[in-house]
Amino acid sequence: MNTLTPVHSMQAAIPPDFSSALPPELFRELVEKAPLAIAITDKNARILYVNPAFTRTTGYVASEVLGGNSSVLSYKVTPRSVYEGLWLNISNGLPWQGELVNRRKDGSRYLCELSITPILDDAGAVRYFLGIHRDVTELHELNERLQNQKRLIESIIDLAPVAVALLDENERVLLDNHEYKKLMGRFGKQEPAHAILAGLRAELSEPAWAQALARNEFVDQTLRFDRAGGQGPQWFSASGAWFMQSEPSADTFFAAAPKRYLLLVLTDVTALKRQQQEQWLNALRMMLAEGELVARLRETLAGAAYQLAGPLNLMAAAEKRVAQRIPAGDAALMAMSEARQHGEAALALLQGAMPSIQPEAWLPLNCNELLHDVLDLSTDRLLAEGVVVDWQPALRLPAVNGQAVALRGALNQLLANALDALHDSRRSLRELRLATRQEGDWVELEMIDSGPGIPEALRLKVFEPFFTTRPGGARAGMGLALAQEVVLRHGGGLEIATACPFGCRVVVRLPVAQGEAVHG
Repeated sequence: MNTLTPVHSMQAAIPPDFSSALPPELFRELVEKAPLAIAITDKNARILYVNPAFTRTTGYVASEVLGGNSSVLSYKVTPRSVYEGLWLNISNGLPWQGELVNRRKDGSRYLCELSITPILDDAGAVRYFLGIHRDVTELHELNERLQNQKRLIESIIDLAPVAVALLDENERVLLDNHEYKKLMGRFGKQEPAHAILAGLRAELSEPAWAQALARNEFVDQTLRFDRAGGQGPQWFSASGAWFMQSEPSADTFFAAAPKRYLLLVLTDVTALKRQQQEQWLNALRMMLAEGELVARLRETLAGAAYQLAGPLNLMAAAEKRVAQRIPAGDAALMAMSEARQHGEAALALLQGAMPSIQPEAWLPLNCNELLHDVLDLSTDRLLAEGVVVDWQPALRLPAVNGQAVALRGALNQLLANALDALHDSRRSLRELRLATRQEGDWVELEMIDSGPGIPEALRLKVFEPFFTTRPGGARAGMGLALAQEVVLRHGGGLEIATACPFGCRVVVRLPVAQGEAVHG
Protein backbone atom coordinates (compact mmCIF):
# COMPACT_ATOMS: atom_id res chain seq x y z
CA MET A 1 0.00 0.00 0.00
CA ASN A 2 1.33 3.45 -0.94
CA THR A 3 1.95 5.89 1.92
CA LEU A 4 2.97 9.51 1.98
CA THR A 5 6.56 10.19 3.00
CA PRO A 6 6.73 12.43 6.10
CA VAL A 7 8.31 15.83 5.67
CA HIS A 8 11.02 15.08 8.21
CA SER A 9 11.95 11.93 6.25
CA MET A 10 12.35 13.95 3.05
CA GLN A 11 14.60 16.41 4.82
CA ALA A 12 16.71 13.59 6.13
CA ALA A 13 17.12 12.31 2.51
CA ILE A 14 18.99 15.48 1.42
CA PRO A 15 22.63 14.44 0.81
CA PRO A 16 25.23 15.97 3.11
CA ASP A 17 27.80 18.58 1.96
CA PHE A 18 30.77 16.34 1.24
CA SER A 19 32.96 19.35 0.32
CA SER A 20 33.37 20.07 4.04
CA ALA A 21 35.15 16.76 4.38
CA LEU A 22 37.91 17.81 1.93
CA PRO A 23 41.15 19.05 3.52
CA PRO A 24 41.72 22.81 2.96
CA GLU A 25 45.24 22.21 1.62
CA LEU A 26 43.77 20.22 -1.28
CA PHE A 27 42.37 23.39 -2.86
CA ARG A 28 45.77 25.12 -2.71
CA GLU A 29 47.42 22.03 -4.23
CA LEU A 30 44.90 21.99 -7.06
CA VAL A 31 45.58 25.65 -7.83
CA GLU A 32 49.34 25.09 -7.68
CA LYS A 33 49.17 22.22 -10.17
CA ALA A 34 46.52 23.73 -12.48
CA PRO A 35 47.72 24.00 -16.12
CA LEU A 36 46.17 27.48 -16.45
CA ALA A 37 47.75 30.67 -15.15
CA ILE A 38 45.96 31.81 -11.99
CA ALA A 39 46.41 35.07 -10.13
CA ILE A 40 44.61 36.42 -7.02
CA THR A 41 44.54 40.16 -6.42
CA ASP A 42 42.95 42.47 -3.91
CA LYS A 43 40.20 44.86 -4.92
CA ASN A 44 42.85 47.35 -6.14
CA ALA A 45 44.43 44.78 -8.47
CA ARG A 46 47.53 44.27 -6.33
CA ILE A 47 48.80 40.74 -6.88
CA LEU A 48 48.57 38.52 -3.77
CA TYR A 49 49.18 35.10 -5.32
CA VAL A 50 50.27 33.49 -8.61
CA ASN A 51 50.66 29.79 -9.42
CA PRO A 52 53.56 28.12 -11.27
CA ALA A 53 51.57 28.10 -14.56
CA PHE A 54 51.51 31.92 -14.30
CA THR A 55 55.31 31.91 -14.32
CA ARG A 56 55.44 29.56 -17.31
CA THR A 57 53.04 31.79 -19.25
CA THR A 58 54.35 35.27 -18.35
CA GLY A 59 57.99 34.65 -17.44
CA TYR A 60 57.53 36.40 -14.07
CA VAL A 61 58.29 34.45 -10.89
CA ALA A 62 56.11 35.08 -7.84
CA SER A 63 58.68 37.25 -6.04
CA GLU A 64 58.77 39.65 -9.01
CA VAL A 65 55.04 40.39 -9.12
CA LEU A 66 53.68 39.86 -5.57
CA GLY A 67 52.56 43.20 -4.18
CA GLY A 68 52.69 44.77 -7.65
CA ASN A 69 49.80 45.74 -9.87
CA SER A 70 48.43 43.35 -12.46
CA SER A 71 48.87 46.10 -15.04
CA VAL A 72 52.46 44.90 -15.35
CA LEU A 73 51.13 42.52 -17.97
CA SER A 74 49.20 45.13 -19.95
CA TYR A 75 50.27 46.17 -23.42
CA LYS A 76 49.36 49.38 -25.19
CA VAL A 77 47.68 47.79 -28.24
CA THR A 78 44.72 46.65 -26.15
CA PRO A 79 42.03 49.35 -26.59
CA ARG A 80 41.26 51.44 -23.52
CA SER A 81 37.56 50.64 -23.97
CA VAL A 82 38.29 46.97 -23.23
CA TYR A 83 39.79 47.83 -19.84
CA GLU A 84 36.96 50.22 -19.09
CA GLY A 85 34.39 47.51 -19.76
CA LEU A 86 36.42 45.03 -17.70
CA TRP A 87 36.54 47.29 -14.62
CA LEU A 88 32.92 48.28 -14.95
CA ASN A 89 31.90 44.64 -14.66
CA ILE A 90 34.20 43.44 -11.89
CA SER A 91 33.78 46.60 -9.79
CA ASN A 92 30.06 45.82 -9.65
CA GLY A 93 30.73 42.24 -8.59
CA LEU A 94 30.15 40.77 -12.04
CA PRO A 95 32.50 38.32 -13.79
CA TRP A 96 34.23 39.35 -17.04
CA GLN A 97 35.70 37.26 -19.85
CA GLY A 98 37.51 38.42 -22.98
CA GLU A 99 40.80 38.72 -24.85
CA LEU A 100 43.71 41.05 -24.15
CA VAL A 101 47.14 41.51 -25.63
CA ASN A 102 49.60 40.99 -22.74
CA ARG A 103 53.36 41.40 -22.48
CA ARG A 104 55.72 38.82 -21.01
CA LYS A 105 58.75 39.61 -18.92
CA ASP A 106 61.02 39.35 -21.99
CA GLY A 107 58.86 41.90 -23.84
CA SER A 108 57.21 39.41 -26.20
CA ARG A 109 53.51 39.70 -26.67
CA TYR A 110 50.82 37.07 -26.49
CA LEU A 111 47.05 36.93 -26.80
CA CYS A 112 45.50 36.20 -23.45
CA GLU A 113 42.05 34.72 -22.93
CA LEU A 114 41.22 36.18 -19.50
CA SER A 115 38.45 35.32 -17.07
CA ILE A 116 38.08 37.45 -13.89
CA THR A 117 35.70 36.51 -11.08
CA PRO A 118 35.11 38.92 -8.13
CA ILE A 119 35.21 37.31 -4.64
CA LEU A 120 32.69 39.01 -2.34
CA ASP A 121 32.54 39.23 1.44
CA ASP A 122 29.45 38.53 3.53
CA ALA A 123 28.21 42.06 2.93
CA GLY A 124 28.44 41.65 -0.84
CA ALA A 125 31.43 43.96 -1.27
CA VAL A 126 34.32 43.03 -3.56
CA ARG A 127 37.27 41.71 -1.56
CA TYR A 128 39.41 39.78 -4.07
CA PHE A 129 39.64 39.05 -7.78
CA LEU A 130 40.39 35.60 -9.17
CA GLY A 131 42.00 35.82 -12.60
CA ILE A 132 42.46 32.79 -14.86
CA HIS A 133 44.09 33.22 -18.20
CA ARG A 134 45.69 31.17 -20.92
CA ASP A 135 47.87 31.89 -23.90
CA VAL A 136 45.71 31.51 -27.01
CA THR A 137 48.23 33.08 -29.41
CA GLU A 138 48.80 29.90 -31.44
CA LEU A 139 45.09 29.16 -31.57
CA HIS A 140 44.42 32.72 -32.76
CA GLU A 141 47.17 32.52 -35.38
CA LEU A 142 45.84 29.19 -36.63
CA ASN A 143 42.30 30.56 -36.82
CA GLU A 144 43.51 33.68 -38.64
CA ARG A 145 45.46 31.56 -41.13
CA LEU A 146 42.35 29.49 -41.74
CA GLN A 147 40.23 32.61 -42.16
CA ASN A 148 42.81 34.17 -44.49
CA GLN A 149 42.95 30.97 -46.50
CA LYS A 150 39.16 30.91 -46.65
CA ARG A 151 39.02 34.55 -47.76
CA LEU A 152 41.75 33.91 -50.33
CA ILE A 153 39.88 30.91 -51.74
CA GLU A 154 36.61 32.85 -51.80
CA SER A 155 38.33 35.77 -53.58
CA ILE A 156 39.87 33.45 -56.15
CA ILE A 157 36.54 31.72 -56.70
CA ASP A 158 34.72 35.05 -56.99
CA LEU A 159 37.25 36.33 -59.51
CA ALA A 160 37.13 33.13 -61.54
CA PRO A 161 35.54 33.57 -64.99
CA VAL A 162 33.50 30.40 -64.48
CA ALA A 163 30.48 29.69 -62.30
CA VAL A 164 31.28 27.66 -59.19
CA ALA A 165 28.86 26.14 -56.67
CA LEU A 166 29.30 23.79 -53.72
CA LEU A 167 26.37 21.44 -53.08
CA ASP A 168 25.70 19.13 -50.14
CA GLU A 169 24.40 15.59 -50.39
CA ASN A 170 20.84 16.94 -50.66
CA GLU A 171 21.93 19.17 -53.57
CA ARG A 172 21.48 22.36 -51.57
CA VAL A 173 23.81 25.13 -52.70
CA LEU A 174 26.07 26.00 -49.75
CA LEU A 175 28.58 28.27 -51.50
CA ASP A 176 28.67 30.02 -54.86
CA ASN A 177 30.52 32.83 -56.63
CA HIS A 178 29.52 35.95 -58.57
CA GLU A 179 29.45 34.17 -61.94
CA TYR A 180 27.05 31.58 -60.54
CA LYS A 181 24.78 34.29 -59.14
CA LYS A 182 24.60 35.79 -62.65
CA LEU A 183 22.90 32.59 -63.81
CA MET A 184 19.95 33.13 -61.49
CA GLY A 185 16.77 33.60 -63.49
CA ARG A 186 18.14 32.11 -66.70
CA PHE A 187 16.54 28.79 -65.85
CA GLY A 188 13.19 30.19 -64.78
CA LYS A 189 12.47 29.47 -61.13
CA GLN A 190 14.83 26.49 -61.10
CA GLU A 191 18.16 26.64 -59.29
CA PRO A 192 20.93 26.69 -61.96
CA ALA A 193 22.78 23.76 -60.36
CA HIS A 194 19.58 21.71 -60.26
CA ALA A 195 18.89 22.46 -63.95
CA ILE A 196 22.44 21.42 -64.88
CA LEU A 197 22.31 18.18 -62.88
CA ALA A 198 18.87 17.34 -64.28
CA GLY A 199 20.23 18.00 -67.77
CA LEU A 200 23.24 15.76 -67.12
CA ARG A 201 21.06 12.89 -65.91
CA ALA A 202 18.85 13.29 -68.99
CA GLU A 203 21.81 13.66 -71.37
CA LEU A 204 23.87 10.75 -70.04
CA SER A 205 22.66 7.19 -70.00
CA GLU A 206 22.12 5.50 -66.64
CA PRO A 207 25.38 3.49 -66.97
CA ALA A 208 27.35 6.63 -67.88
CA TRP A 209 25.92 8.53 -64.89
CA ALA A 210 26.67 5.57 -62.61
CA GLN A 211 30.27 5.57 -63.88
CA ALA A 212 30.57 9.29 -63.13
CA LEU A 213 29.36 8.66 -59.57
CA ALA A 214 31.80 5.77 -59.19
CA ARG A 215 34.70 7.93 -60.45
CA ASN A 216 33.51 10.82 -58.25
CA GLU A 217 33.76 13.19 -61.21
CA PHE A 218 32.51 14.21 -64.63
CA VAL A 219 34.45 16.45 -66.99
CA ASP A 220 33.48 18.84 -69.81
CA GLN A 221 29.92 17.66 -70.33
CA THR A 222 28.32 20.09 -72.80
CA LEU A 223 24.65 20.94 -72.25
CA ARG A 224 22.31 23.08 -74.33
CA PHE A 225 19.43 25.07 -72.85
CA ASP A 226 16.89 26.79 -75.09
CA ARG A 227 15.44 30.04 -73.81
CA ALA A 228 12.18 31.66 -74.81
CA GLY A 229 11.71 35.16 -76.20
CA GLY A 230 14.16 34.96 -79.05
CA GLN A 231 17.20 34.94 -76.75
CA GLY A 232 18.63 31.92 -78.47
CA PRO A 233 20.13 28.80 -76.91
CA GLN A 234 22.80 28.83 -74.23
CA TRP A 235 25.53 26.22 -73.86
CA PHE A 236 27.47 25.22 -70.75
CA SER A 237 30.43 22.95 -70.25
CA ALA A 238 29.90 21.29 -66.86
CA SER A 239 32.53 19.60 -64.71
CA GLY A 240 32.10 18.32 -61.18
CA ALA A 241 33.86 16.41 -58.43
CA TRP A 242 32.40 14.70 -55.37
CA PHE A 243 34.40 14.57 -52.14
CA MET A 244 33.87 13.51 -48.55
CA GLN A 245 34.25 15.83 -45.57
CA SER A 246 33.96 15.08 -41.86
CA GLU A 247 31.41 16.95 -39.82
CA PRO A 248 32.82 19.22 -37.07
CA SER A 249 30.04 18.61 -34.51
CA ALA A 250 30.74 17.10 -31.09
CA ASP A 251 28.45 14.16 -31.87
CA THR A 252 30.89 12.94 -34.53
CA PHE A 253 34.11 13.35 -32.49
CA PHE A 254 34.38 9.63 -31.72
CA ALA A 255 32.13 8.37 -34.51
CA ALA A 256 33.10 10.06 -37.75
CA ALA A 257 30.18 10.59 -40.13
CA PRO A 258 31.61 12.13 -43.32
CA LYS A 259 29.19 13.71 -45.77
CA ARG A 260 29.37 13.85 -49.54
CA TYR A 261 29.70 17.20 -51.32
CA LEU A 262 29.77 18.19 -54.99
CA LEU A 263 31.94 20.97 -56.41
CA LEU A 264 30.25 22.06 -59.64
CA VAL A 265 32.05 24.20 -62.23
CA LEU A 266 30.14 25.69 -65.18
CA THR A 267 31.72 27.38 -68.17
CA ASP A 268 29.53 29.40 -70.52
CA VAL A 269 30.62 28.29 -74.01
CA THR A 270 27.75 30.00 -75.82
CA ALA A 271 30.00 32.36 -77.83
CA LEU A 272 32.13 29.49 -79.06
CA LYS A 273 29.09 27.39 -79.86
CA ARG A 274 27.45 30.25 -81.75
CA GLN A 275 30.57 30.62 -83.85
CA GLN A 276 30.55 26.91 -84.55
CA GLN A 277 26.81 27.11 -85.16
CA GLU A 278 27.28 29.82 -87.78
CA GLN A 279 29.83 27.68 -89.59
CA TRP A 280 27.46 24.74 -89.31
CA LEU A 281 24.54 26.80 -90.63
CA ASN A 282 26.55 27.78 -93.71
CA ALA A 283 27.26 24.12 -94.37
CA LEU A 284 23.63 23.29 -93.61
CA ARG A 285 22.41 25.89 -96.11
CA MET A 286 24.46 24.18 -98.79
CA MET A 287 23.19 20.74 -97.77
CA LEU A 288 19.56 21.86 -97.67
CA ALA A 289 19.93 23.75 -100.94
CA GLU A 290 21.34 20.63 -102.54
CA GLY A 291 18.67 18.52 -100.91
CA GLU A 292 15.94 20.91 -102.01
CA LEU A 293 17.35 20.88 -105.55
CA VAL A 294 17.25 17.09 -105.54
CA ALA A 295 13.75 17.14 -104.04
CA ARG A 296 12.54 19.62 -106.68
CA LEU A 297 14.08 17.52 -109.43
CA ARG A 298 12.45 14.40 -108.03
CA GLU A 299 9.22 16.37 -107.70
CA THR A 300 9.40 17.54 -111.31
CA LEU A 301 10.26 14.09 -112.64
CA ALA A 302 7.63 12.49 -110.42
CA GLY A 303 5.07 15.01 -111.72
CA ALA A 304 6.03 14.31 -115.31
CA ALA A 305 5.89 10.58 -114.68
CA TYR A 306 2.53 10.99 -112.98
CA GLN A 307 1.18 13.00 -115.91
CA LEU A 308 2.56 10.48 -118.42
CA ALA A 309 1.33 7.42 -116.52
CA GLY A 310 -2.30 8.48 -116.86
CA PRO A 311 -2.45 8.56 -120.70
CA LEU A 312 -0.37 5.38 -120.89
CA ASN A 313 -2.85 3.56 -118.71
CA LEU A 314 -5.65 4.76 -120.99
CA MET A 315 -3.69 3.68 -124.08
CA ALA A 316 -3.08 0.23 -122.59
CA ALA A 317 -6.78 -0.16 -121.79
CA ALA A 318 -7.81 1.04 -125.28
CA GLU A 319 -5.28 -1.28 -126.93
CA LYS A 320 -6.66 -4.21 -125.00
CA ARG A 321 -10.23 -3.45 -126.05
CA VAL A 322 -9.27 -2.91 -129.69
CA ALA A 323 -7.29 -6.17 -129.72
CA GLN A 324 -10.50 -7.98 -128.78
CA ARG A 325 -12.26 -6.66 -131.90
CA ILE A 326 -9.69 -6.70 -134.70
CA PRO A 327 -7.29 -9.40 -135.82
CA ALA A 328 -3.66 -9.45 -134.68
CA GLY A 329 -1.27 -7.81 -137.11
CA ASP A 330 -3.66 -5.02 -137.94
CA ALA A 331 -1.70 -1.85 -138.75
CA ALA A 332 -3.78 0.32 -136.41
CA LEU A 333 -3.34 -2.13 -133.53
CA MET A 334 0.38 -2.35 -134.18
CA ALA A 335 0.62 1.44 -134.22
CA MET A 336 -1.19 1.64 -130.91
CA SER A 337 1.10 -1.00 -129.42
CA GLU A 338 4.21 0.78 -130.67
CA ALA A 339 3.01 4.11 -129.28
CA ARG A 340 2.32 2.49 -125.89
CA GLN A 341 5.75 0.85 -125.82
CA HIS A 342 7.45 4.15 -126.67
CA GLY A 343 5.46 5.83 -123.91
CA GLU A 344 6.40 3.16 -121.38
CA ALA A 345 10.06 3.48 -122.41
CA ALA A 346 9.84 7.24 -121.88
CA LEU A 347 8.21 6.67 -118.47
CA ALA A 348 10.95 4.21 -117.51
CA LEU A 349 13.55 6.75 -118.64
CA LEU A 350 12.00 9.44 -116.45
CA GLN A 351 11.83 7.10 -113.46
CA GLY A 352 15.41 6.00 -114.02
CA ALA A 353 16.60 9.63 -114.21
CA MET A 354 15.04 10.40 -110.82
CA PRO A 355 17.97 11.03 -108.36
CA SER A 356 18.12 8.63 -105.46
CA ILE A 357 17.95 9.75 -101.83
CA GLN A 358 21.33 9.40 -100.13
CA PRO A 359 21.30 7.06 -97.12
CA GLU A 360 21.67 8.86 -93.77
CA ALA A 361 22.65 7.57 -90.33
CA TRP A 362 20.17 7.54 -87.45
CA LEU A 363 21.39 9.46 -84.42
CA PRO A 364 20.02 10.88 -81.15
CA LEU A 365 18.81 14.38 -82.02
CA ASN A 366 17.73 17.51 -80.13
CA CYS A 367 14.47 18.81 -81.64
CA ASN A 368 15.06 22.29 -80.21
CA GLU A 369 18.31 22.41 -82.15
CA LEU A 370 16.69 21.13 -85.36
CA LEU A 371 13.90 23.69 -85.23
CA HIS A 372 16.20 26.54 -84.22
CA ASP A 373 18.57 25.73 -87.10
CA VAL A 374 15.69 25.89 -89.58
CA LEU A 375 14.54 29.17 -88.02
CA ASP A 376 18.06 30.63 -88.35
CA LEU A 377 18.15 29.63 -92.02
CA SER A 378 15.01 31.69 -92.65
CA THR A 379 16.16 34.79 -90.74
CA ASP A 380 16.60 36.92 -93.88
CA ARG A 381 13.14 36.10 -95.20
CA LEU A 382 11.52 36.64 -91.78
CA LEU A 383 13.09 40.10 -91.54
CA ALA A 384 12.29 41.01 -95.14
CA GLU A 385 8.60 40.12 -94.75
CA GLY A 386 8.22 41.60 -91.25
CA VAL A 387 7.20 38.35 -89.58
CA VAL A 388 7.14 38.44 -85.75
CA VAL A 389 8.44 35.15 -84.31
CA ASP A 390 7.36 33.88 -80.89
CA TRP A 391 9.94 31.21 -79.98
CA GLN A 392 8.80 29.12 -76.98
CA PRO A 393 11.06 26.07 -76.68
CA ALA A 394 11.10 23.66 -73.76
CA LEU A 395 14.16 24.38 -71.61
CA ARG A 396 15.25 20.77 -71.97
CA LEU A 397 13.99 18.01 -74.29
CA PRO A 398 14.79 14.30 -74.41
CA ALA A 399 16.53 13.09 -77.54
CA VAL A 400 14.74 11.52 -80.49
CA ASN A 401 16.38 9.02 -82.84
CA GLY A 402 16.35 10.25 -86.41
CA GLN A 403 18.03 11.41 -89.58
CA ALA A 404 19.15 15.00 -89.04
CA VAL A 405 19.20 16.19 -92.65
CA ALA A 406 15.85 14.57 -93.47
CA LEU A 407 14.13 16.02 -90.40
CA ARG A 408 15.61 19.47 -90.98
CA GLY A 409 14.40 19.30 -94.57
CA ALA A 410 10.88 18.37 -93.44
CA LEU A 411 10.79 21.18 -90.85
CA ASN A 412 12.20 23.61 -93.40
CA GLN A 413 9.39 22.68 -95.78
CA LEU A 414 6.76 23.25 -93.07
CA LEU A 415 8.29 26.62 -92.21
CA ALA A 416 8.41 27.60 -95.91
CA ASN A 417 4.72 26.70 -96.26
CA ALA A 418 3.87 28.86 -93.22
CA LEU A 419 5.82 31.81 -94.64
CA ASP A 420 4.14 31.35 -98.03
CA ALA A 421 0.75 31.47 -96.30
CA LEU A 422 1.70 34.66 -94.47
CA HIS A 423 2.98 36.21 -97.71
CA ASP A 424 -0.14 35.31 -99.71
CA SER A 425 -2.55 36.49 -96.99
CA ARG A 426 -1.38 40.13 -97.36
CA ARG A 427 -2.43 40.70 -93.75
CA SER A 428 -0.80 43.44 -91.69
CA LEU A 429 -0.41 41.06 -88.73
CA ARG A 430 2.19 38.43 -89.54
CA GLU A 431 2.99 36.20 -86.61
CA LEU A 432 4.69 32.84 -86.36
CA ARG A 433 4.73 30.85 -83.14
CA LEU A 434 7.16 27.95 -82.70
CA ALA A 435 7.04 25.82 -79.57
CA THR A 436 8.40 22.49 -78.35
CA ARG A 437 7.39 20.34 -75.40
CA GLN A 438 7.47 16.81 -74.08
CA GLU A 439 4.18 14.93 -73.78
CA GLY A 440 4.85 11.57 -72.15
CA ASP A 441 6.96 9.47 -74.52
CA TRP A 442 6.60 11.99 -77.35
CA VAL A 443 8.29 15.22 -78.33
CA GLU A 444 5.92 17.71 -79.95
CA LEU A 445 6.90 20.55 -82.28
CA GLU A 446 4.19 23.12 -82.87
CA MET A 447 4.09 25.71 -85.65
CA ILE A 448 1.28 28.29 -85.78
CA ASP A 449 1.00 31.03 -88.40
CA SER A 450 -1.50 33.88 -88.62
CA GLY A 451 -2.25 33.20 -92.28
CA PRO A 452 -5.64 32.35 -93.82
CA GLY A 453 -5.55 28.79 -92.49
CA ILE A 454 -6.70 25.59 -94.17
CA PRO A 455 -10.40 24.68 -94.40
CA GLU A 456 -11.47 21.61 -92.47
CA ALA A 457 -12.42 19.84 -95.71
CA LEU A 458 -8.87 20.15 -97.02
CA ARG A 459 -6.96 19.09 -93.87
CA LEU A 460 -6.13 15.69 -95.34
CA LYS A 461 -6.14 16.60 -99.02
CA VAL A 462 -3.22 19.04 -98.65
CA PHE A 463 -0.93 16.04 -98.06
CA GLU A 464 -1.73 14.62 -101.49
CA PRO A 465 1.00 15.03 -104.14
CA PHE A 466 0.66 18.06 -106.44
CA PHE A 467 -2.18 19.60 -104.44
CA THR A 468 -1.92 23.24 -103.38
CA THR A 469 -4.13 25.86 -101.79
CA ARG A 470 -2.03 28.76 -103.11
CA PRO A 471 -3.78 31.17 -105.52
CA GLY A 472 -3.57 30.14 -109.18
CA GLY A 473 -2.15 26.75 -108.27
CA ALA A 474 1.33 28.23 -107.84
CA ARG A 475 4.08 25.71 -107.20
CA ALA A 476 1.89 22.67 -106.91
CA GLY A 477 4.30 20.15 -105.43
CA MET A 478 5.23 17.40 -103.04
CA GLY A 479 6.30 19.54 -100.04
CA LEU A 480 3.78 18.43 -97.41
CA ALA A 481 3.68 14.91 -98.81
CA LEU A 482 7.45 14.58 -98.51
CA ALA A 483 7.45 16.16 -95.01
CA GLN A 484 4.77 13.70 -93.91
CA GLU A 485 6.72 10.81 -95.40
CA VAL A 486 9.83 11.81 -93.40
CA VAL A 487 7.89 12.13 -90.14
CA LEU A 488 6.11 8.80 -90.66
CA ARG A 489 9.47 7.16 -91.41
CA HIS A 490 10.57 8.32 -87.96
CA GLY A 491 7.60 6.64 -86.31
CA GLY A 492 5.86 9.96 -85.66
CA GLY A 493 2.88 11.89 -86.90
CA LEU A 494 2.18 15.15 -88.75
CA GLU A 495 -1.21 16.78 -88.55
CA ILE A 496 -2.94 20.07 -89.18
CA ALA A 497 -4.85 20.68 -85.97
CA THR A 498 -8.36 22.10 -85.92
CA ALA A 499 -8.08 23.78 -82.50
CA CYS A 500 -6.64 27.09 -83.68
CA PRO A 501 -8.47 30.42 -83.28
CA PHE A 502 -6.71 31.89 -86.33
CA GLY A 503 -4.33 30.80 -89.05
CA CYS A 504 -2.92 27.31 -89.30
CA ARG A 505 -1.56 25.07 -86.56
CA VAL A 506 0.76 22.22 -87.55
CA VAL A 507 1.93 19.67 -84.98
CA VAL A 508 4.80 17.21 -85.46
CA ARG A 509 5.05 14.35 -82.96
CA LEU A 510 8.21 12.22 -82.67
CA PRO A 511 8.88 9.34 -80.25
CA VAL A 512 11.41 9.86 -77.47
CA ALA A 513 14.60 7.81 -77.88
CA GLN A 514 14.66 4.86 -75.50
CA GLY A 515 18.01 4.46 -73.71
CA GLU A 516 20.92 3.99 -76.04
CA ALA A 517 18.82 2.49 -78.82
CA VAL A 518 19.37 3.99 -82.26
CA HIS A 519 16.74 3.58 -84.95
CA GLY A 520 18.25 1.90 -88.00
